[in-house]
Amino acid sequence: MVLARNIVLHSPILKEADLPGFVERCLADGVSLLAIVGPDARSVEDRVDGIVIGDGSDPGRFLCTTSHPDEPLEDVLEMAEAWEAGPPGPVEEVFL
Repeated sequence: MVLARNIVLHSPILKEADLPGFVERCLADGVSLLAIVGPDARSVEDRVDGIVIGDGSDPGRFLCTTSHPDEPLEDVLEMAEAWEAGPPGPVEEVFL
């Protein structure tokens, strides 16, 4: 099953070993936004960005990330729904 274009990832990450594979799947599935919500959101965003950038040799690797450590989940979901131009799209919530 293909991931939604807009994803809200909950932190903290309980299965840290799953994060790199999840990020690669986001890239392969054309995810537009990965919004990270929860107390460790900034740290998770930094790790995701590091995975996306890798060694910097592939300029085609891009994934917009945002972190929301102190925002209510409802606000983050609303932002993710309205992320792209056009009608609001589905948002997938992910727990790792």
